[in-house]
Amino acid sequence: MRAALKVLASRLLGGCVVLLIVAVMVFSLVHLASGDPIAVLLGDQATAADIAQVRAQYGLDRPLATQFFLWMGQVVQGNLGMSIFMQQPVAEVLWSRAEPTLMLATLSVLIATLIGVPCGVLAAVWRGSRTDQALSAVAMCAASVPSFWMGLILIRIFAVQLGWLPASGYGPPDAGLLEKLRHMILPSAVLGILNSALIIRFTRASMLDTLGEDYVRTARAKGLSEPAVIVRHVLRNALIPIVTVIGLTMALMIGGTVVTETVFNLPGVGGLVVRAVLRRDYPVIQGTLLVVAFIYVLINFMIDFLYTVIDPRIREAR
Repeated sequence: MRAALKVLASRLLGGCVVLLIVAVMVFSLVHLASGDPIAVLLGDQATAADIAQVRAQYGLDRPLATQFFLWMGQVVQGNLGMSIFMQQPVAEVLWSRAEPTLMLATLSVLIATLIGVPCGVLAAVWRGSRTDQALSAVAMCAASVPSFWMGLILIRIFAVQLGWLPASGYGPPDAGLLEKLRHMILPSAVLGILNSALIIRFTRASMLDTLGEDYVRTARAKGLSEPAVIVRHVLRNALIPIVTVIGLTMALMIGGTVVTETVFNLPGVGGLVVRAVLRRDYPVIQGTLLVVAFIYVLINFMIDFLYTVIDPRIREAR
């Protein structure tokens, strides 16, 4: 028990250090970049005195170190600041845009996993065959296709020509869950198909490493059926790198859906960040990137916990 608490405390401390480093880097890069959010807010007709007055209201005239420590003091209290342009708390702005992004990331990872793991298993079991070569070729092509191009192709086929699915948007404000899911099918398919390529390759490599182990030959010698050997012995022992890449894919989805959200006109976090960058809305940029970094840390923590569930030897070693 004491060892488990020690490991937990170590992971939490490491996560806090990562978030602090991210906060310093994000704050520095945002404030050192060219452009003034107040000048953008007030427009071309504003005088230097007007800009200076508003900068003082937002505390942007203070030294950068002072601004950073004031911001970190707010973050520790759960306050990500106030958006300069939307005049809303950053946390509320993010929460209003979080649902489409989280739904898109979750469905995309689900599709990528349902495609990637079975295809990777088949490619490993039938290594060297035409099936293996075909699946490897498909994975390579999927990894090379730009997401915006595939999105436009799927829109043309399933929305324009066949009329089966909506081309863009997230449905009306009062839309139910099924209607929202219907709008998410195409963007989720785009990201799911493209990101399944990495899962296929990792699954295949991990399965090939495990297939040559002595306990696999022993299981076959005992007369177990080939499906039982593959599922119970090979796949289970090959899950750790597979779970790792799936978790990292989920984290990348949350932080990297900007292009897909733009193509499908989804009101998600990606579009919010793009507009915040164009406007130099410092609090929104800083708050969003810090939240994304926190999600990365949380997902890595969950992956680390899953290791102990998948392989009891890791739990005993700790």
